[in-house]
This record gives sequence, structure tokens and C-alpha cells, in this order.
Amino acid sequence: MINVLFVCLGNICRSPMAEAVFRDLLKKENLSNKITVDSAATSSWHIGSPPHKGTLGILKKYNISSEGLVGRQLTKDDFEKFDYIIGMDESNTRNIYEITGKPKHPKIIRLLDLTEHKKDVPDPYYTGDFQETYQLVLEGCRALLERILAEN
Repeated sequence: MINVLFVCLGNICRSPMAEAVFRDLLKKENLSNKITVDSAATSSWHIGSPPHKGTLGILKKYNISSEGLVGRQLTKDDFEKFDYIIGMDESNTRNIYEITGKPKHPKIIRLLDLTEHKKDVPDPYYTGDFQETYQLVLEGCRALLERILAEN
């Protein structure tokens, strides 16, 4: 079993969106029994909270399930549990390095580094643009799935 973890600042916008999108891709490719997915925050602000209404709205728009999405905080133990730890932006990635104690480890990846964009996924909590975030997350998730299939 391959385990994937998406991480953002609060685990209410980008990372739960990525978790749901990736889970949907896995379902469509009949890979749900081979790859698991979860999401977490680098902060403790939204532990136990559901995703932001904007994230829920965009998932509903694209008929993607939001079932089981609940905010949680990244732990040092997550490094051992997950094969791929995906940060949504450079700040998240640095925080993942710090929390896990594994600076620059190859299993820790900024999502859009897997695409031609090579930039941060903007946080729609601040930008309000959940559609842009969705498009970038979808592209990054597709690229991540291609990488996982190529490596495994």
C-alpha cells in the first residue's frame, strides 16, 4: 500500500481539496485499494474542523466527495506512515521539514514542482479564488499520480 499525505497551513482549504481530488482520481483509475490518501495542517488552528465552505462548494461543483474530511495537524510520526508528503506551498514544505525533522527529504515534495508551473498553490482562504486553486490542485494531483505509478 502506498500512502500519500497532502499538507497546507490550516487543513481546511488546499490540502483537504487535494485529498478529495486525489481520492477521486484513484477511484476513477481503480487504484483505491493500492493507494491511500490523507491531509493535515502545519498549524493547530482547525483541528477537528470541516473544510472551508469554499472548498466544499468547489468539490460539490465537480461532484467530488468530501466525506471524511476533518482537520488535523501534521505530526512527526506522519513521516514514517507516508511515502509521499506533499506541501501546497514553499512555507508549508519548510514547516513539514521542521515538524518531521527531515529537511530536504525526497519524499517531501511541493505539489506544483511536479508540474510545469513550479510555484505555490495559492491559499484561497486569502485569495478567495477556489476555482484557481482547484485547477492547480487537479493538475498537481494528476502529475503526482503519474509519478507514483512510474515509481511503483
